[in-house]
Amino acid sequence: MSNIVRGTMLLTGASFLSKFLGMIYVIPFNSLVGATGGTLFAYAYTPYNIFISLSTVGVPLAVSKFVAKYNAVGDYKTGMRMFRTGMTLMIVTGVLAFFAMFLSADWLAAQMITSQDARSITSADVAFVIKMVSFALILIPAMSIVRGFFQGHHSMGPTAISQIMEQIVRIAFILGGSFVIVSVLNGSVIAAVGFSTFSAFLGAVASCFVLWVYWHKRQPYIHKQMQQQIYTHDIRTRDMLAELFRYAGPFILVGLATPVYQLIDQFTFERAMVASNQGDIWAFAYSAMNFYGHKLVIIPVTLATGLSLAILPEMTKSFTQKNRVFLEKQINQALQIIMFLILPAAVGLSILSKEAYGTLFGIDNIQISGQLLAWYAPVALVFGLFTVSSSILQSINQQRFAVISLSAGVLVKLLFNIQLIYVFGAKGAIIGTALAAGIAMILNLWRISTTIQFSYKQLMKRTILIGIFIAIMSLFIILLRFLLNMVVPEGRFGMSIVLTVCIVVGGMVYLGLAYYSTLMERVLGRRIGFLDKLFRR
Repeated sequence: MSNIVRGTMLLTGASFLSKFLGMIYVIPFNSLVGATGGTLFAYAYTPYNIFISLSTVGVPLAVSKFVAKYNAVGDYKTGMRMFRTGMTLMIVTGVLAFFAMFLSADWLAAQMITSQDARSITSADVAFVIKMVSFALILIPAMSIVRGFFQGHHSMGPTAISQIMEQIVRIAFILGGSFVIVSVLNGSVIAAVGFSTFSAFLGAVASCFVLWVYWHKRQPYIHKQMQQQIYTHDIRTRDMLAELFRYAGPFILVGLATPVYQLIDQFTFERAMVASNQGDIWAFAYSAMNFYGHKLVIIPVTLATGLSLAILPEMTKSFTQKNRVFLEKQINQALQIIMFLILPAAVGLSILSKEAYGTLFGIDNIQISGQLLAWYAPVALVFGLFTVSSSILQSINQQRFAVISLSAGVLVKLLFNIQLIYVFGAKGAIIGTALAAGIAMILNLWRISTTIQFSYKQLMKRTILIGIFIAIMSLFIILLRFLLNMVVPEGRFGMSIVLTVCIVVGGMVYLGLAYYSTLMERVLGRRIGFLDKLFRR
C-alpha cells in the first residue's frame, strides 16, 4: 500500500509541477513575442489539443486500467498483448492525426482569419504555426501508451519523470528559441512562435528517451513475470479493443470542453470583431483573454479540482457498495472544496485584474486586458464545477450524460458567440463561454440530483457563508488598493506592490474568517491542521 500511495503522490506532484511550469513560462514568453505571439500560439495549440484528445481518445488511462486488471489475477501476457495492440493503434492514429492537421492547416487558418491586413495576423501565419505544432502528434499518442502501461504496473516514476522532462525541454526551447530568433537574429515574431510550437515535438522526443531508458531497465522483470504465469485469458483482439474503448470513452469528454469552446472562438472571434469595427484590437484582445488571461484563470481551477478529485475513487467505492451516507458526504465535500477555494480566488482576481495582468504581462493596453480578465475570472468557478460534476457522474455510472451536457454547452456557444461578440465586443466571447460551460454544469448537477436524490441544501448554506466572508475580504482589498495607489509609483512595479500586498492581506482575512468560524475544517477536514500554528499565535 505504501508503494501505491508513494507512486500516486509522485504522479500528482509531477503533474502539478508540469502544469505550474506551463503557467509561469508565459511571463517571459510574453516579453519576447507580445500579444501577437500569444494569439498565434493559442491559435496553434487549441486545434492541437483537440487532435491529441481525438487521437488518444482516453486510451492511455484505459490501458492502465486494463493492464492493472489482468495483472491483478496474474495474467501478464494479456496486459502485454493489450500494450502491443494499443501501441499499434496509437502509432496509426498519431500518424493519421498528424497528416489530418498538417494538410488541413491552410483550410483551418482560412476559416479562422478573414482579414488579410499585413499589419495584423494573416491566415498564412496561422497555417504556419499549426503545421509546426502538428509534428508532435506523431510521437505523443504512442508515448502516452507507454506511460499507461507503466501505470498499470503501479510504476508511476516513468510517467512522472518523463512528464517533467517533456515540459522542461519544451519550455527551454520555447524561451531559448524565441530569444535567439527575436533578440539575437532580429527575426520575426511569426518565426519565433513557429519554433515555439515545434518545441512540442522536441519535448516529446525527450520524454520518449526517458521512457525508453525505463523500458530497457524494466523489460527483463516484465518478461520474467510472463514466463512464470500459469493461466492466460483467451480474449480475441476485437473483444480486447471493445473493452479498451469502454474504459476510454468517458475520459475524452471533460478534457475536450475548454479546447472546444476556444476553437469556436478561433472561428468566430476575428470576423465578429472586424464586423463590429474593432478589428484593430482583435489580436491583442484574443491573447489577453484566451492565452495569457486563461493561464491566470486556470490556476485556482487546477489546484481546487486536483484536491476535490482526490475524493473520487472513494466516491466510486461508496456508490458501488450502496453506502448512501458516505456518498452524499463525499459529493458535498468535493463540491464545497470548489466553492471554498475557487470562488474567493475568482473574486479576488476579478477585483485585482489590472494589477495581476499588468504585473505579469505588462501594462500596454491595460484597460482592455484588465477588463477582459475581470470578466473572465468568475468563469473559473464554472470550469471547476463542470469538471468535478462530470467526474462525479462517472463515479455514479452516469458518464454518458456528460455527452449530452457538453453537447448542449457547445451548441449554445456555437449559436450565440458571434452575436455576443458583436454586441458586447471582446467580452462577448467570455459571456458565451460562461453560458456554455454554465449550462453544461447545471445539467450535470441536475443529473446528479435526480440520479441519487442528492440534496444541495448543505452546499447552499456553506456557499452563503463563503459569500459573506468573500464580501468582507473584498472590502479589505478595495480599501487597501485605494490607499496603496495613493503612495506607490505608477507603472508595472507599483502594480506588483499593490498586487502582492492585497493578495497577502485579502488571503489572510478570508482564511482567518474561515478558520475561526470552523468553516475551513468542515470543508477540508483536519488536513488543514497546519494552519493552527499560524492563527493561534
